[in-house]
Amino acid sequence: MSNEELAAVFKRIARLLEIKGENPYKIRAYRRAAEALQNLPTPAAQLRAEGRLTEIPGVGEAIAKKIAELLDTGRLAFLERLEKEMPPGLLELTALPGLGPKKVRRLWQELGITDVDALEAAAQYHRLRDLPGFGPKTEAQLLAAIAAQRAQPTGYLLGEAYPLAQRLLARLREMPGVAQAELAGSTRRGKAMVGDVDLLLATDTPRQTLEAVRALWPAAAEITGSATEAEVSAPAVEGIPVHVLAATPPRFGTAWVLSTGSAAHRAALQARAQTLGRPADAPFPTEEAFYQALGLTWIPPELRENQGEIEAAAQAALPRLVRQGDCHTELHSHTQWSDGHASIREMAEAAIARGLKVLAITDHTQSLGIAHGLTPERLRAQRAEIRQVQAQLGDRIVLLQGAEVEILADGRLDYPDDVLAELDVVIASLHTALRQPREQITARLLKAMSNRYVHIIAHPSGRLLPHRPGADLDWPAVLAAAAEHGLALEINAHPRRLDLTDQLVRQAVERGIPLALNTDAHRPADFDQRFYGLLTARRGWAQAPHIINTWPTDRLLAWLRQKRA
Repeated sequence: MSNEELAAVFKRIARLLEIKGENPYKIRAYRRAAEALQNLPTPAAQLRAEGRLTEIPGVGEAIAKKIAELLDTGRLAFLERLEKEMPPGLLELTALPGLGPKKVRRLWQELGITDVDALEAAAQYHRLRDLPGFGPKTEAQLLAAIAAQRAQPTGYLLGEAYPLAQRLLARLREMPGVAQAELAGSTRRGKAMVGDVDLLLATDTPRQTLEAVRALWPAAAEITGSATEAEVSAPAVEGIPVHVLAATPPRFGTAWVLSTGSAAHRAALQARAQTLGRPADAPFPTEEAFYQALGLTWIPPELRENQGEIEAAAQAALPRLVRQGDCHTELHSHTQWSDGHASIREMAEAAIARGLKVLAITDHTQSLGIAHGLTPERLRAQRAEIRQVQAQLGDRIVLLQGAEVEILADGRLDYPDDVLAELDVVIASLHTALRQPREQITARLLKAMSNRYVHIIAHPSGRLLPHRPGADLDWPAVLAAAAEHGLALEINAHPRRLDLTDQLVRQAVERGIPLALNTDAHRPADFDQRFYGLLTARRGWAQAPHIINTWPTDRLLAWLRQKRA
């Protein structure tokens, strides 16, 4: 397990303990451990091998034992017991605005409310207003929040489902009889929100192998299927439903194609097979052989949505999608100068360790007080430190000074033009007043986009998955303005953003609008989230030349200078 994954487990424990009403000192201990793991520059697995887990700040013997258990088994008996003691819907309640753990505990203990449906019914029948801390206004706010939540994509964050899938695959690959274990379903396709985790096994004995898999999860359903292909499901593994399919090696490729593609992609393949007079589920050992039998080149999983990929594969005209190794620049990162958790030097060294050649330091600007935004005076003081770190690191990396400049409610930028002119890269973004009417917020964004110093619009819609929808923007107008002014739109790789969406990425690609694939890193480990943004870019049919982070350094620097000239 990575440090980030370990931190997520301890954050979950702290949240559950807080709902349960445990000792505040105990809760803080788990929170401190989570934060320490998240900011830890060395893999916890390495420290464990060296017997140094207790050297991590906030990690004593008890928590060190839990870290070791997670590293050894991928599970934590303490967390599993805690989850059995508490209704699973309570954590979902804490995601609603205004419902902290203490209020959720009161709803649970005093009214028996354990999930969103029960809360909605209680608010509709005015059962909340007599509880301390609640009232008619709170009921109305909660009903509005629930309605907004239901309008959002349902399921689980890709950034939660994918790490879980990798942990499970590592365990399954060690099981007797498993020749191959792979990711499938919407998680493999890289959707921002997924319904479950789908895994596929190659084994000579599907039912027998799944009996061993089923034993891992006491609540798993009965095994169904045949001697050559069988399946089993578990309602929740670390809070996410898991579905495991097993197929014999001669039909593994067919099973992988059919368990990965969307329903529309599978239907289109079936129609093509019928046209060719072939069975759609004929056994093939590899995906390549399956597609070849239908006269198609292999289709990358991210494209399997029946949005033109089959027609392109029939003409051998699929794009060469951007790949992880293509990106060597990060143009959106934060440090301790605003709301980041590491120094400029620490962020630069983490970028170097990941093979990056260019790093832009883009801390928040002055009006975003909650993020400790920089005044022009502090911005200039920061510049001196960036130059000092650049001198220390030499040609190992190119450091740029930028800023994530707040777009104010009237469309003005948070810095005057003379301050913007001093920066190497200017990112403009919407953080506040996202619920303005479409005409107003679109005009506000277009005004910012017309500023000659702006290079990139960060996380353009401002959405936060799964519960906060993006701004109601006029996207054709936004895309037209980006093309007109020659600026880039960001694909923010944070799993709660993945913004631009894949659909808008494709529209930008078709219009020739440059894209910036950034992590919005606030700590060194955040650089590793680029992978999720990469999947979004690939779902939008983006190739390396469409992404400015792939450009040679000289070309990128020339574009930054030319944009404002």
